[in-house]
Amino acid sequence: MHEHDAQDWADVRRSQLSAALARVAAGERAALRELYDRTSAKLFGICVRICADQQGAEDVLQDVYITIWNRAAGFDPERASPITWLATIARNRAIDWRRARQKIDTMLPIDAASAVADGAIDAADRIDDARSTARLGACLETLDDRAGRAIREAYYGGFSYAELAARDAVPLGTMKSWIRRGLDRLRKCLTNGG
Repeated sequence: MHEHDAQDWADVRRSQLSAALARVAAGERAALRELYDRTSAKLFGICVRICADQQGAEDVLQDVYITIWNRAAGFDPERASPITWLATIARNRAIDWRRARQKIDTMLPIDAASAVADGAIDAADRIDDARSTARLGACLETLDDRAGRAIREAYYGGFSYAELAARDAVPLGTMKSWIRRGLDRLRKCLTNGG
């Protein structure tokens, strides 16, 4: 597949997921099933990595799709790609589960997710993810070191604000402020295209 063809396919995939989300927002159950079939392996991988518990991740994944059903009308394709929006819901639900369990065990290494999730990621998803990741990475680089590191560890590592504040020996409010200001700058960077 040529790069141009792969890009076209990535755009088609993005459009298909956006259309499925719009149909879910309209109450179409078949669209939720389609969305599940297209995205559950990726979202389950996120849940497993953060929960560090397969059964817990399965429970969280069910909650993720209930949340998607209830919040699909809030998806805005101008603000985020569909997979980014869905992955954010999965991440947040997994962190909520972990906090509710009050279990701060060592998380599984990231490569453990590959043993559970479907390894057959298609080229279009890889291109779409690579573009989003590259853009996000460039914007993260514009942040000061402590805000950038805190955001990476909170969102990619699944650490809570309290864990980060304790590790850096700063008040919780200070950590929240660093992350909030960093996210505001990050949002502006992403909105302005870099």
